[in-house]
Amino acid sequence: MAPSAMTPKNRFTTALADAQPVAYWLDDPGKPRAEPALTGAESCDLLVVGGGYSGLWTALIAKERDPQRDVVLLEGREVGWAASGRNGGFCAASLTHGLANGLARWPGEIEQLEQLGARNLDAIEEAVARYGIDCDFERTGEIDVATEPHQVEELREMHTESQRLGLDGGTEFLDADQVKAELASPTFLAGIWDREGVAMLHPAKLAWGLKRACLDLGVRIYENTPANTLTQHGAGMAVRTPYGRVLAHQVALGTNVFPSLVKRIRPYTVPVYDYALMTEPLTESQLDSIGWKNRQGIGDSANQFHYFRITADNRILWGGYDAIYPYGGKVRAEYDHRPETYAKLAGHFFRCFPQLEGLRFTHTWGGAIDTCSRFSAFFGTAHSGRVAYAAGFTGLGVGATRFGADVMLDLLSGEQTDRTTLQMVRNKPLPFPPEPFAWTGISLTKWSLARADANGGRRNPWLKTLDRFGLGFDS
Repeated sequence: MAPSAMTPKNRFTTALADAQPVAYWLDDPGKPRAEPALTGAESCDLLVVGGGYSGLWTALIAKERDPQRDVVLLEGREVGWAASGRNGGFCAASLTHGLANGLARWPGEIEQLEQLGARNLDAIEEAVARYGIDCDFERTGEIDVATEPHQVEELREMHTESQRLGLDGGTEFLDADQVKAELASPTFLAGIWDREGVAMLHPAKLAWGLKRACLDLGVRIYENTPANTLTQHGAGMAVRTPYGRVLAHQVALGTNVFPSLVKRIRPYTVPVYDYALMTEPLTESQLDSIGWKNRQGIGDSANQFHYFRITADNRILWGGYDAIYPYGGKVRAEYDHRPETYAKLAGHFFRCFPQLEGLRFTHTWGGAIDTCSRFSAFFGTAHSGRVAYAAGFTGLGVGATRFGADVMLDLLSGEQTDRTTLQMVRNKPLPFPPEPFAWTGISLTKWSLARADANGGRRNPWLKTLDRFGLGFDS
């Protein structure tokens, strides 16, 4: 078929011809070698289970709080291999999945939550500098863009409300000309630029840098060591691994999307698979055609939204839109790639940036995110306070996991802090129902959200019912 006769779908998907099915961030020759697996018996003051951001921040902060504390970290594969190494690299201050979600759920605490989130992001930036973590950290902010007329009014109303409440620190409403001056796309109609509340970074390098910082502070890390069981042992806890056992006074669980060792917590999260593309580096003329001099992260305002950002070597990461829940809520490697989603994303990319047609994609990948019914993390303890957990970060784990680490350590210490007194920390979301009800409800919600996007943002009775009970599904 001659190029002029090609369908748009075929024309766009040719850009995927040479793409490697691997996360760009993890496809790095500088990836550190894995630490040896645990063989035999270990004992410690604090055992951290999970080598993603949640576990790494917990281990690091535990040593910062008390350098004499004996800390062990177990990772089932390699540090940063899952969501921590596969995300978009947006590090947000928000602890509530955005101001609107926070206002709807915790209106009496929103000012404090916003302040804690800003302090948490500052602390991440300080840790990156203190430990010399080379992770391409850029505090360039994020622009939420409107691509449909009803979204313009929604953004304007949210910005007005945040100004009225004094929660608009560093944000600016942009009209169509202003937003296109920041990033040239014919699809952009308006935007809100949060100048201070989001940083861009290389997510895998952040995880690897945190690993090195933990090791330097004396944390003992065992990789390729899954934690199989968790039981009480005397005054502490015992965790069995394939080749050994760890006895610990206390345990912090940072396993997130993977089945919790505290089984009663499992119904509170479901895995949702998210997918992304990465382009080849843009040429100077391609960069000139889109602008993007201030290098902000971008997210559109639809229910089925895209997120995109520019990397240190001037590639564009383009992800989101499809959020796939597998029946039964299983986490499996076979779900990590979805060619039909890659094809859809490629088409969306070139509709957003028609001036970049001819650009090629070099990497395609996906992975599971732990989602809960309130779109933001929840916390708690088990085994008479010997075990703490944090889960349900719903795509905001790059930043919020550090806050979750502080919460877990506060809970294990038994101390009352400005974090542990929050309703957000003290209360849990509603659990998901068993199958087939979970799949049916999530599928109906996704369909309804897509319909709302197509119908001027109008929410049908199903979505209004979910809103009334504070439930939903992040699409």
